[in-house]
This record gives sequence, C-alpha cells and structure tokens, in this order.
Amino acid sequence: MPRTPRRDRRPVISLANRPFRELRHPHRPYEILEEGQIEALHDASVTILETIGLEFLDEEALAIWQRHGARVDFSRRRVWIERGLLEKAIQTAPATFRWRARNPDHNLIVGENQIHFGPCGGMVYVSDLREGRRPGTQADLENFVRLSQMCHTLHFAAWEQVAPQDIDSSTRHLHRLYAAFRLSDKAVMEAAHGRVITADTIAMARLVFGSEIDQGDPVIGDVINVNSPLRYDERMLGGLITLARAGQVAMITPFILAGAMSPVTMAAALAQQNAEALAGIALTQLVRPGAPVVYGGFTTNADLRSGAPAFGSPEGAWAMLAGAQLARRYRLPYRGSGTLTSAPIPDGQAMSESLWTLWPAVLGHTNLVMHAAGWLDGGLTASFEKFILDLEQLAMMDHFLAGFDLDPESLALDSIAEVGPGGHHFGTLLTQARFAGAFFEPAVATRQNFDAWAAAGGVDAAGRAYRVWQAMLRDYEAPPLDPAIDEALRDFVARRERELAGVNLYG
Repeated sequence: MPRTPRRDRRPVISLANRPFRELRHPHRPYEILEEGQIEALHDASVTILETIGLEFLDEEALAIWQRHGARVDFSRRRVWIERGLLEKAIQTAPATFRWRARNPDHNLIVGENQIHFGPCGGMVYVSDLREGRRPGTQADLENFVRLSQMCHTLHFAAWEQVAPQDIDSSTRHLHRLYAAFRLSDKAVMEAAHGRVITADTIAMARLVFGSEIDQGDPVIGDVINVNSPLRYDERMLGGLITLARAGQVAMITPFILAGAMSPVTMAAALAQQNAEALAGIALTQLVRPGAPVVYGGFTTNADLRSGAPAFGSPEGAWAMLAGAQLARRYRLPYRGSGTLTSAPIPDGQAMSESLWTLWPAVLGHTNLVMHAAGWLDGGLTASFEKFILDLEQLAMMDHFLAGFDLDPESLALDSIAEVGPGGHHFGTLLTQARFAGAFFEPAVATRQNFDAWAAAGGVDAAGRAYRVWQAMLRDYEAPPLDPAIDEALRDFVARRERELAGVNLYG
C-alpha cells in the first residue's frame, strides 16, 4: 500500500489522535468583580426572590415550594422565596460530582478547576460547504456524534447537536439517545423536555449503566432553561423535577438578553440571572437533597437596533466571568458557553466572536463549557466546518493549559552554546529529537505563504475544515457496545415509538 502523504495525514493526527484527558486550569480564575460587588449582586437577587417572586407554571413545583415554607399564590402560580429557605436549600448541592461515561476512562469530575467542553446543542438547521444550509436530519446528528467521539478535546459526545427533523418530534429523543450510546462511549446529555421525555432518557440510561444510577450516580443530564424574565414553564419544571428525583444532572440556566428579558444594564441582568438560577437550584435540592446541579449562565446583551441576541460581545464576556464568580460564591459547578457567534457563515466574524466567548469561559474556570463546537447563526445552525474550526481552537486551548517544561533539559544551555551567535537550531540534536511533538500542529490553519497557498489551490479555512471532517468520518470506528445492551436499547426505542404514536409531547 502506498504511503499516505504527510500533509494528508495531518488532520487525523492533530485532532482525532489527541489523548482524552480531564482539563484542569492550573492558574487562579480571573475575577472581574470585587467581593463587595458580588455581595451586592447576591443581595439584589435575594430581594427579587423575596419581594417580586417567580412564576412556576407547574402544580407539583408549587406544592413542593409550599411544603417547604415558601409563600405560594396558586392562582397566580407565583412563589416568593425567603432568604433562609434559599440558603438552607442550596447548601445541600454538591460542590463537585462525578459524571459517568459508558467508558470509565471518559468519566468526568465536574467542579473546582476542571474544564470540560461539550458540543453545540439544539440547532434546527445544519450546514456544510457541499449541501448548504438545510433542516437537520438523523444522519447529520449521527455524524456530529461520530466527530465528537473522535476528537478528545470534546469531553461530551452527544447533546442534540441538531434536531433530526426527519423523525417525529415526540420520538426524536429516543433515536438521539440511542445514537449517542451506540456511536460514542463518552458522557452524554439528552433533552429534559418535560416528564415523559426525561423519564424515557433515564430509563435508557438505566439499560446501559444498570440500576446503580437510581442511587444518584449521575450518567445523564441536560440544561433547564428559565423562561426569562422570572418564569419557569411546565416543560422545564417537569424535566428539572424528574432529573433531580433520579439524581441526575440539571444545569439551571437563565437565558437573558439585557435590554429585552431584563433591564438594559448588565448589573440588573446579572442580578436577575442569579435570582432565577438560585431558585431552580434550590428547587432541585427540595426535590432531592444532594442532587447534582450546575449553576448556568447564558446572559448577553440584545442588539437594541434589531432585537437580536448579540453573541460574542464584550458584555457577554462580562456576564460569563461574573457568573463564574457567583457560582463559586455558592460552591457550585458553573456552566457557560464556548463558541457563540451571531455570524451566518463560518467566517472571520464567526471565529472572532467565538473567541470572545471561549476565552472568558476558560479564564473564569467554567466547569462545563457547552456549545463549544459548531454553533453558528445565533444558535439556529450547526455547521460542520465551524465544528472543525472550533475543535482546533479547543485543541489549542488544551495545549495552552498544559503549559511548558522549565527544567535543565528544556533550558537547553548546551544547545545554545553549541550553535552560538548567528547560527540556527534546525539541525541540532535537540531539535531532531523533539521534532515530532515540539509544538502544536494545526489541522486546519495553514502556515504557507501566499504564493504557496495560491499554488496549492487557494483554499480558505472553511474549505480546509470541510476536508478535515470528511477525512475524520472516513476513519471513524464505533466503540464496542455489549450486544445485549444494544438489543435492550433497540427494543425500548421500538416499544416507546408504538406507545407515543400520535402523542404530542410539545403541546
């Protein structure tokens, strides 16, 4: 067999063959606010909870609040939460927890200075350079799971990267989760949209991991979005209660656009985010003390001229860093986002705005960095090319956080003396010995000069990313899955499809 040219092998070597490792930030988190400012936000949040209250559009949630001493108006479905009740409830939330994966080597510890990256989630459309922008399908979803499994700078492999619109909405969750377990052995997430869907996902997880998950050993979870301002809807509350009761992971995440869902100032947006997040976190602990829960932040500003979200803005960076500080105040793991952009295509704007999201997430010690690869078009589209461009940024971040050696061998004084003034180090024994792994080698970025780049076809970054994901899919191999578990999952999906035929779970 002829030898594969080196440049053809680079994409697979530099992205797919990176080792899986839990990422720890070796330095102190960047703190954008002083301690007094954090306390001012806390006090404002408690004032909101005590005097304004939140709506909980679910009878069971209202009953739980009333049973634990909150003031509840059932006719208005509003709850006022007193400071003492709030503080007592959130104290039982764990500061860290283990999130199990199908492959124990891919288990994650969530909290402290751990940083884990997850793919984009919840997109309606998918795009690539060959077929353009189109409604997502199950095949697209499965290809994203394959790429997520292959690239180990992603710690999660499945999170509804795109909605498979060729499958009925009431059974999509079954096919998504089966694909996640079949095509990946990393940690997975699945939609917690109400009680029925969430119960199905927990039942499928039980088939894979066994009944020990009923003891509160988390293996699955999802984001619980607040319907800001100050409202939890029935579907999200059904998911929250079901996850918490089963000891699985709820990431409580207000989605606030300053100027639209909150007052126009970032201080007010953060105070409201904190109030909404703390209310949901407290509810998980009233359902099951000690249930794993994550403080989520998804606050940015609205573009006041268009009303659209402004992703990748300096204001969003402020909110990311401040949210991380607030989560640390309560000794809670923090969820943020990694590569958000409003750009409609994977261009310079897309990458610039993405880095304005990724760097604050990492500097602030965000424990779960979701939407870390593939986000495009304000979150409407999952782009295969943007996915690869983002994966390269995550690989560079992984490399950066690993740091560099500073020992006698690395100081290389003998090599400096050997070459002396005016020489070069390309041919030294040290360079030759370390040639293969001396520096980060990109899969997508080119370091050719203009003439060499043009002579090679003048392909831009998106075009090079297209070649990379195509090559990665050709090399994909599914991780082993016990045939008995696979059969049990297929039987469960088939049975639930029959039972849910004609049922509207999103009414």
